[in-house]
Amino acid sequence: MSRASSSKRRLPHATAAAVLAASTDDAAFATTLAKGLVVLEAFKAGTTLLGNMELSKLTGIPRPTVARLTHTLAELGYLRYEAARTKYRLAARALRIAHPLLADMQFRQLARPMMQELAQSVRGTVSIGLLDATSMIYVETARSGDVGPHVPDVGMPIPVVMTAMGRAAAATLPLADAERLERQIAAEDAELWAAFRDKYRAGLAQCASRGFCTCFGEYIASIHAVAAPLFHARELNQSFSINCGIPAFRLQPGQLEGEIGPRIAALADSIRGVVHAAEPAVEMRKSNKKSANR
Repeated sequence: MSRASSSKRRLPHATAAAVLAASTDDAAFATTLAKGLVVLEAFKAGTTLLGNMELSKLTGIPRPTVARLTHTLAELGYLRYEAARTKYRLAARALRIAHPLLADMQFRQLARPMMQELAQSVRGTVSIGLLDATSMIYVETARSGDVGPHVPDVGMPIPVVMTAMGRAAAATLPLADAERLERQIAAEDAELWAAFRDKYRAGLAQCASRGFCTCFGEYIASIHAVAAPLFHARELNQSFSINCGIPAFRLQPGQLEGEIGPRIAALADSIRGVVHAAEPAVEMRKSNKKSANR
């Protein structure tokens, strides 16, 4: 299969494991490199220390192959071997990969004071997320005091379909990309898609009509959130949104929709103004009602 035809089968930026599985008949695909990235992606919060057997079970890659990959990655500085436990953890060099990407997002520094002001005002968190396949990745965050069980941090992933941040980012996508995203979510977890499809599409409709969408504890029961679309950087194929999460017990009835929602939408407008002034390749796409009600 050619690279062009292979790319039509999946969204860009799927997990390394998903791309590896879909590329068995692509002669131009570097399988060994992909397997190494699959191993790196197996390290997540809660699974920060893994042995070769555990990595083999998590990735489906045979243990002897995993052993060669982890040895190589440790030699390169991306993993660190702990001999006392015969396990590996991510090493400092892995951070180098993320820094150039974050440094390119210069709007984060300009947005941070405005985000911090809102976070302190509502006693919650305000974060910017970047769409990555069926997840959102936090790229900037501000918080004030005790914000409950969910403490966002740069690099942390959350699901698109269950979150206000994810739905708001999807609202920035061109129609064809938005439709592909829905198909990918359904293909990855049909049960999850069936459970949240209506709320997901309702979120797109909210973004189109009000400039923000709400999420009442669908991802974390004790946290209610609103989010607004930010922009779609068409040259980089990057979609951003901004959210505000608040412990549910701090909210008055109707406050999330009546007060916090308009404030996050206004903050998004302010950030877009800064970005448009600096980066003409950035555009804002609001989902229309027709696409939102697909």
